[in-house]
Amino acid sequence: MSKVLSIILGGGKGTRLYPLTMHRSKPAVPFGGKHRIIDIPLSNCINSGFRNIYIVTQFNSASLHIHIAKAYTFDTFSNGFVEILAAEQTFDNTGWYEGTADSIRKNLHHFRHQNPSHYLILAGDQLYRMDLKKFLNFHKESGSDITVACTPVTREDASGFGIMKVNSDSVITEFMEKPGPDKNIDDWKIPEKSLIKPNDPNKQYLASMGIYIFNARVMEECLNSDHTDFGKEVIPAAINGKYKVSAFPHNGYWSDIGTIKSFYDATLDLTEIRPKFDFYDAERPIYTHNRNLPPSKVNYAHLSRSICSEGCVITNSTINHSVIGVRSIIETGSFVEDSICMGADYYETHEEKEARLKEGCPSLGIGNHCRIRSAIIDKNVRMGNNVSIGMDQTPPDGDYGFYHVVGGIYVIVKNSVIPDNTSI
Repeated sequence: MSKVLSIILGGGKGTRLYPLTMHRSKPAVPFGGKHRIIDIPLSNCINSGFRNIYIVTQFNSASLHIHIAKAYTFDTFSNGFVEILAAEQTFDNTGWYEGTADSIRKNLHHFRHQNPSHYLILAGDQLYRMDLKKFLNFHKESGSDITVACTPVTREDASGFGIMKVNSDSVITEFMEKPGPDKNIDDWKIPEKSLIKPNDPNKQYLASMGIYIFNARVMEECLNSDHTDFGKEVIPAAINGKYKVSAFPHNGYWSDIGTIKSFYDATLDLTEIRPKFDFYDAERPIYTHNRNLPPSKVNYAHLSRSICSEGCVITNSTINHSVIGVRSIIETGSFVEDSICMGADYYETHEEKEARLKEGCPSLGIGNHCRIRSAIIDKNVRMGNNVSIGMDQTPPDGDYGFYHVVGGIYVIVKNSVIPDNTSI
C-alpha cells in the first residue's frame, strides 16, 4: 500500500516579495483577507487525503510556526500530522539549506522513520487547486520514477519558467531553465499526438510547477549527490540519467505569487464575480486558523467589488475593488481603492487607544479622511488622519523607510506608524 509523505518547501528568503517578507517567511504572508499562502498547498494535501505533511523552513519562520500550531492540529482519532522542520545544525550538517533539494537531503533522517513509498514535493508560494490523488495515480500507472506537475503556458510566459520537452507518452526528454525570449524553442511545443491537451491553443509549451512525486528509492538515489536544487539540477540530471521522468498536466488555474505584482494581482482578482481562484468551493475548502472573531460591522459605508473579512469595523467610508483583512479598522470619511489591507493581529482596548493618543501615536487601522489607492497595507499599521497614499504622485520604485514602491504599488511595512497629514 502506498504511503505518501508530503513535503512543503517553505525555506526561501522571499526576496521578490520583500517587504512583505521582512518579518515573516513567504508561505506565512497573509492572503485573501484571512488566510496565509501556506494554507493553499496544505489544503490541497488534506482535501486529497494526504495527511502526513512536513513543512521545511529556514528564514523568518516564527510567524509560520505559530500559524501552523494554531490551525493544523488533527484530532486523536485520525491518522496524520502537520509538522514543521526548521533548519538545524548537527554534527553531520553544520551549514544551512543551500537549495530546495538540499533542504530535503538534510532532513532525510526524519523522513525515513515514516517509511514512505513516495515523496510529494510542493512549493509553498503558489495559488492553485489540484487533486493530488490523480497526480499520484498517474505517476503509478505510468510506471514513472519521477513525475513533474506541469502547466501549459504561452511562448511569452515560457521565458520565466523551466520548460519541458515531452514525447507522445508524456515522458520528459529534455528540460530547459528559463529560455530567453530570443531563443528558438519551436521544437519544444507540446506534440500534436501527446496525451496532454491544453485548454488554450495559445499555450503550446509545458512549464514545471515545481511540484514533484518521487518513488522513495529514487529520491534517495537522486540526493546521493552534490545537487542542491530540484529544478536546476536534480530533475535535469534524472532526465538525462537512468530514470523515467513523466509530465502530469494541470489545466486549471495556477499562479506563482512570489512577487509583489503577482501577489497584488492575484489578491485583487478574488474580488471579481468569477475569480480565477475561488475560495467559495464547498467540496475543496481552503483551511486556516479559526480566530473566533465577531462579524464585521459596517456603519454607513459603501463597499463595491470588495472582500471584507471578519472582525472589521468600517465607518462611513468608501471601499472599492479592495480586500480588507481581519480586524481592519477604517474610520470616517476614508477612501480605499485597488488596495489590500491586511488588518491586525489584535484589537486595542479603549484605555490603550487613549494612552497612545496622548503620546501622539495613531490608533491601529486607517484614520479619518484618508485616501488610499494601489497599496498593500501590511498588518498592525497605525495610520493617522488625512493621510494620502498613491493619489497624487507615483515615486520611482525604491525603499522609502516605512513604505516601499514596487512596480507602482505602495507597500506599507508591517507595524508602521504614519503621522497625520502624510502624503506619499
